[in-house]
Amino acid sequence: MDRQTVELSALGFQAAVTALLAAVYVGLWKSQRRLWFAAWAAGWTLYAVRLVLISAFILERRDVWLFAHQAVTGVTALLLLAAALQFSQGLRWRRWHAALGLLPVAWAAVAIYVIRDPAVTGLSAAAFLSAVTLWTGVVFWKHRRRSPSASATALAVTFTLWGLHHLDYPLLRPYGSGVLYGVFADILLITAAAIGTLFLVLGDGRRALEARRAELEQLTGLLLRAQEEERRRIARELHDEAGQVLTAVKIELDLEGRAEASRMVARALDQVRDLSNLLRPSVLDDLGLLPALRALVEDFRRRTRIDVSFDAPERIDPLPPDQEVAIYRVVQEALTNVARHSGARAVSVSLRGCDGGVALAIEDDGRALDVPPEPHLGLLGMRERVHALGGTLAFSAARGAGFRIEASLPAAR
Repeated sequence: MDRQTVELSALGFQAAVTALLAAVYVGLWKSQRRLWFAAWAAGWTLYAVRLVLISAFILERRDVWLFAHQAVTGVTALLLLAAALQFSQGLRWRRWHAALGLLPVAWAAVAIYVIRDPAVTGLSAAAFLSAVTLWTGVVFWKHRRRSPSASATALAVTFTLWGLHHLDYPLLRPYGSGVLYGVFADILLITAAAIGTLFLVLGDGRRALEARRAELEQLTGLLLRAQEEERRRIARELHDEAGQVLTAVKIELDLEGRAEASRMVARALDQVRDLSNLLRPSVLDDLGLLPALRALVEDFRRRTRIDVSFDAPERIDPLPPDQEVAIYRVVQEALTNVARHSGARAVSVSLRGCDGGVALAIEDDGRALDVPPEPHLGLLGMRERVHALGGTLAFSAARGAGFRIEASLPAAR
């Protein structure tokens, strides 16, 4: 096999690798519609095209192939720079940017068809490629300072080395010579640039998701606090306004001897008080968490006739109001689920202090449920309350049968 065949095979392999990379970026652009993915896809596609053009020049030694190769090479470098600027600095596309792509085309035409000096052609093309590629490296160095990462460092180093590598065109590879050396170096640099770019984009996406998650957690906390404040306000209105009015009506009916009407008002008064207590138990604000939980358990036992045991110390370290509300709501929702779905005859509620935080467990002897359970609003609400405070919530099958919920809240942050 002669040298030319080997060189053309090497160029074909490099073109195939580059085309595959371009296809990856096309897929990323189609899935995410990010402009820099389109620019990278176009840049790597043209890079593969330039390899086909230099192969044609090696075969035929015609100026038209050399002109096309140099023009496409310049446009490729500009596209890779544009993609870097779009990703790192949010560069917006403007119509006049398209005029920049005409500069390497115009200069290639002048150098090859007007000047016709191989030294000028080679040096000018190498200088342009080197300057644009080094500029791309500078973009990634600046991005590294803003968002330090191994990927940004790798890309900055890769494009810096690539920019210096372009300077050897007029020295080691004039007019298509030194192909094997160039292919070997370019494949290494292309691979490094591809891997670094993909990891950089993935890292940037991960950081964006983490920031979004933090925002959502903050929003969840604000919504839960607003919900509790609204519940407190409604409960107070029911207790102070509707409750007092119904009490006054009951007294009037008792004085007039209207026993039946008085009993109906008494039932309505009890319902208002129960609703007020469900919305926001006053004992939680007045006496604290443990008395509120004992009252909740006793009220559940009275209404459902289900045996409930409450195991807790006589006192626990003071907790922030958000944690007290979260624990109360988890127990409240868990007992509600027991009454509605489990068919249990007994429930145990356990609360313990744990390393400055608290550990809560609710277990029933009802029907075995799927683990993890089917999500519904109550379970999602429990999870959001606990996770918003940095805690954990777990569901498991109880010993023998039934269902167990465990929640753990850390020490106040």
